[in-house]
Amino acid sequence: MFSASQSSKAQFLDKARQAREERRELKERERAAVQIQALIRRFLCRCRLQREIRREVEDFFGANESGSSKRSALSIFRIARKLLFVFNHKEDKERFEKLCRCILNSMDVENEPKVWYVSLALSKDLTLLWIKQIKDILWFCCEFLKQLKPDILQDSRLVNLHLTMLVTFTDTSTWKILRGKGETLRPAMNHICANIMGHLNQKGFYSVLQILLTNGLARSRPSLSKGSLTAIFSLALRPVVAAQFSDNLLRLFLIHIMSVPAIMTHLATLTPERLAVIESHDLFRKFILFLSREAQCRDVCVCLEGSHTLCLLGNLVYLGSLNDKVLEEETAHFVGVLIHMLSYCQKYVSQKKSNLTHWHPVLGWFSQTVDYGLNESMPLLTKQLQHLWGVHMIRILFSDVLSKKLLENQEIAQLPTQPVSPQNSLPMKNLLKRAFQKSASVRNILKPVGGKRVDSAEVQKVCSICVLYQTTLTTLTQIRLQILTGLTYLDDLLPKLWAFICELGPQGGLKLFLECLNNDTEESKRLLAMLMLFCDCSRHLITILDDIEVYEEQISFKLEELVTISSFLNSFVFKMIWDGIVENARGETLELFHSVHGWLMVLYERDCRRRFAPEDHWLRKDLKPSVLFQELDKDKKRAQLLLQYIPHVIPHKNRVLLFRNMVTKEKEKLGLVETSSASPHVTHITIRRSRMLEDGYEQLRQLSQNAMKGVIRVKFVNDLGVDEAGIDQDGVFKEFLEEIIKKVFDPALNLFKTTSGDERLYPSPTSYIHENYLQLFEFVGKMLGKAVYEGIVVDVPFASFFLSQLLGHHHSVFYSSVDELPSLDSEFYKNLTSIKRYGGDISDLGLTLSYDEDVMGQLVCHELVPGGKTIPVTNENKISYIHLMAHFRMHTQIKSQTAALISGFRSIIKPEWIRMFSAPELQRLISGDNAEIDLEDLKSRQKRMELKNMFLKVPSKRWWGLSTGRVNPDSWQKTHGVLWGLPWEPPGHYLAVGHPSQ
Repeated sequence: MFSASQSSKAQFLDKARQAREERRELKERERAAVQIQALIRRFLCRCRLQREIRREVEDFFGANESGSSKRSALSIFRIARKLLFVFNHKEDKERFEKLCRCILNSMDVENEPKVWYVSLALSKDLTLLWIKQIKDILWFCCEFLKQLKPDILQDSRLVNLHLTMLVTFTDTSTWKILRGKGETLRPAMNHICANIMGHLNQKGFYSVLQILLTNGLARSRPSLSKGSLTAIFSLALRPVVAAQFSDNLLRLFLIHIMSVPAIMTHLATLTPERLAVIESHDLFRKFILFLSREAQCRDVCVCLEGSHTLCLLGNLVYLGSLNDKVLEEETAHFVGVLIHMLSYCQKYVSQKKSNLTHWHPVLGWFSQTVDYGLNESMPLLTKQLQHLWGVHMIRILFSDVLSKKLLENQEIAQLPTQPVSPQNSLPMKNLLKRAFQKSASVRNILKPVGGKRVDSAEVQKVCSICVLYQTTLTTLTQIRLQILTGLTYLDDLLPKLWAFICELGPQGGLKLFLECLNNDTEESKRLLAMLMLFCDCSRHLITILDDIEVYEEQISFKLEELVTISSFLNSFVFKMIWDGIVENARGETLELFHSVHGWLMVLYERDCRRRFAPEDHWLRKDLKPSVLFQELDKDKKRAQLLLQYIPHVIPHKNRVLLFRNMVTKEKEKLGLVETSSASPHVTHITIRRSRMLEDGYEQLRQLSQNAMKGVIRVKFVNDLGVDEAGIDQDGVFKEFLEEIIKKVFDPALNLFKTTSGDERLYPSPTSYIHENYLQLFEFVGKMLGKAVYEGIVVDVPFASFFLSQLLGHHHSVFYSSVDELPSLDSEFYKNLTSIKRYGGDISDLGLTLSYDEDVMGQLVCHELVPGGKTIPVTNENKISYIHLMAHFRMHTQIKSQTAALISGFRSIIKPEWIRMFSAPELQRLISGDNAEIDLEDLKSRQKRMELKNMFLKVPSKRWWGLSTGRVNPDSWQKTHGVLWGLPWEPPGHYLAVGHPSQ
């Protein structure tokens, strides 16, 4: 009973609750329906109102276009107010255009104040409403400008329309209402314009102009018209001038306008009057002074990512090239600003460590996302930057250095005068004119003298300029060669900079810069930057000059100065290594070392090809070979670095001894040396004398690397297969090796060819006619390597350029094919260099970027570049043609043959073993020393080694000639043939026959 009552009560409560919920849901539905109906009615009403307003606007503009009557300013104001009330960017685009045209037309009417739209600004009741309306209209113009593409014809017309609106209502100069008596209203109207401009600036006016300029100018050909560009720049300049060049407005102008790619170049091309305006306001000076404050420069750079910072830099450099007076007066500030901006750009440059980096055509690998839309404008930006290392700006910045006089003992009075073309016009350098000018004067040789305080204003200024150019070189990595070429164009800059360096410090030269290495001060860094710039530029100059320009014309440096400079560099690099500075070098110190070392090695290699320095010039008298060898045995780092970077400071005979020691150590390590407990493995081969090359090739090419380095015993058999008498204790193998090398290097075999003139060997370009010719070259490389490995000298005179390739020098960034070309064909070299000096139009010669060659009776055309036979050689590309031609003759033609021979050679001789030799020294290592006979040494060795039987083979008359010193070269070669089996002395013979120095 009780439970039934409770159940009915629960059901009752549930029903009541359900009823309440249903009533609540019903009310919610009713309320939602009412709200939806209200929204729909509101939407429909709004749509109806918008249609009515738009219809009214259309009717208004339709009547206005019919020209039935002139619309008053008030009617335009009212219709504009209605349009702005319902304005939608997509739907009302055309109506807004009609409104703008209507407003502009009203401003062009003559003598009807009521029609002028601007007249409403004078109405007490409408002034504020009119100002608000014009602000809205002008901002809508800005928003449309952001979306328009100036390269599209229709959009370009709209750009002009919206720019005209902005130009008209941000300046009172075109307002007819202010003419005559209205002039008294100008201050008030100017105030209104300033108010409008301030509103636009707050909304982002400069960002709009930047987008429009970038869309129109960041391309190979600008799409903005002269009128549009003039209007945009005038609009950008107005707030700055109105604010009397306040820091805030200058900052906005620099960030948004001056960072547009090559805008100054486009102004100079399309509307040069704007540049005159810039000059009249002295804007370049104001920019430099503003950015000279470090905090403000950093702020501007932070706002701009790397590419746009570079664009700002380019525009400032271009402005500087047009303002000599300001540049001369503000050199320190200008240099400081550029250094800071370039240093900031370096933060964005990184090595390719991941796929997140991007390629930049000027900066290289770039850590930020690159705006690829700017890539089209990079050629123009590069042209702007070129002014920084152009002759004109270099003359201004380096005026203190270039004003030094290096010419003395003038003899011009005795010779006819010749007019000289101005250098800043970059004329073609004339060989005869140079030779005449150099013969007209005699210059003192520049040597370190000291005497100039390093803390003087002059030195600090020059140091800052050198820091600027050094920072430019390390930042603009992809145009580094252009920069170096520009810096080396003036023949007198580098010698005068060297003269300036010679005067620094109490004594000048080495001591000052070695002290700077140990001082981590800003002053020391700037002095070292000067040295780095001098080394980088000088190295580039000597690399691109040919032998005539270096040795005969002596462009920039006299040979005696190169001797002085190389002595300084040699000592500097030696001290850096021997004093342990290089071991722990990082950053700028390491860059300095590579810069100085690079310049040193270019001079050393030039001297190896054609000597200009005295005998033993490169040796270090204070370095004892015994000490060096002890440190090498102890694996001391400085000794290893010395051998790696400047082995030429060690006498050649000691390096040969070191090489032999390296070979001996490897033999011991591989078990190739006879010991009391073990004997080395011996490889036996049987050779038919009539087929020596074929048998040797078949039996030796299959041997492993270690077997080739080991002991090889040769057994000769005659044509009948009968063994020849004799036991091979290296003598027979030596004979075999000499004979096989003699055969393979015989030009008649066409594996190798001789150069014209001195008849030195190099791989034949037509050697491909042999079957398996690459395997043959690899075999030849192994045989040559085996001869060097065993200390067997062979009479194989190689061409210098081929020896350089054997050493790997052709992989160096400083290697020049043109410099090596005389060792291949001196006549061909002269013909090529005559093209370099050709004063007329080189295209008249009818040359193309190709090389025609007679190959076994057929004329074959080799293209130096893809499509080269259709590309003419001109004055612009003739230098490239010369280098391409030299590279083709010495590398491309024999690339596969050389690679195969080097592969075989290096399988026996490790590359690091021979890096301590120059090309001539490697030839001496292969073929022996062509040195004068030392009679006392020979007699001494005779006694020590009991060589009586050997000397008995020398005819008595020849021995008498040796003992009396009366010996000619032929007799000397014959005597060597008896003593060593060669026309000259084998390298390291002191070690071989027991020199007293051992």
